Amino acid sequence: MPQPELLETFPNPYAGRDYEIQMTCPEFTSLCPLGGIESDAGELALLKGGAPDFGTVIITYVPDRLCLELKSLKLYLWSFRNDGIFYERAVNRILDDLVAAASPRWMEVTGDFNVRGGIKSVIRARAGTPPGTHPTSPP
Repeated sequence: MPQPELLETFPNPYAGRDYEIQMTCPEFTSLCPLGGIESDAGELALLKGGAPDFGTVIITYVPDRLCLELKSLKLYLWSFRNDGIFYERAVNRILDDLVAAASPRWMEVTGDFNVRGGIKSVIRARAGTPPGTHPTSPP
């Protein structure tokens, strides 16, 4: 079960400047919520989810007042290991939890998952206003 309470932050030392932080977790693991092939059903039931899913999670953000602390982020991402969760839900859950913890100006979470069943999935979710873009005023 994901544990957002593990997330910690620290004050942004350059809160008056827009700058981008990118963190990559190449060993993200969760469980497929639907199980696997029928012959594995007994073993997969022991996992309380399906076969393991592997991927890389890339977090890119422009901090506001707070930055994410790396060790706590690692522990938070590890908390998905035994969770049966769809890729789309995992990526959006990570985004929601990180935004709630750090309130960035902008954030993007990308889940680049390993091939499963011959299909490669890359999921991206964003929050906030992308760096370098501002809503235009009417003329």
